[in-house]
Amino acid sequence: MAAPSGSVNCEEFAEFQELLKVMRTIDDRIVHELNTTVPTASFAGKIDASQTCKQLYESLMTAHASRERVIKTCIAQTSAVVKNLREKREKDLDDLALLKQLRKEQTKFTTFFLPFSQLKWMQSELNVEEVVNDRSWKVFNERCRIHFKPPKNE
Repeated sequence: MAAPSGSVNCEEFAEFQELLKVMRTIDDRIVHELNTTVPTASFAGKIDASQTCKQLYESLMTAHASRERVIKTCIAQTSAVVKNLREKREKDLDDLALLKQLRKEQTKFTTFFLPFSQLKWMQSELNVEEVVNDRSWKVFNERCRIHFKPPKNE
């Protein structure tokens, strides 16, 4: 699934995570998709596996690029807010309201165990994304390698 039209709400971490969950549907269902669309040897003549694999490849590429763009956009937005507050804080060290706002922004997302900045959680989503993508490509290659060869430049 591609990113939804319009802007992504990076301020609400729960919404950000829910969006990624929805966008990862293609990866979550790849085994089922391959089992239902790429034929086994006994049904090989009835379905064009190369076209099916090509379409799935394109869908995966689009989904992965969209998610990476959303994650990096939110990281950039959140980083910019924190950076702006830090710069203001450095200019006016006596402004307690500004310090409070900076602390709030830095620890916007907390767990039951420890405060963890929203920015760090978003950055960790890049690592999650790498694992999800690697798993999907492994499954894709296992089933589609004899039917479709992706372009070398990607």
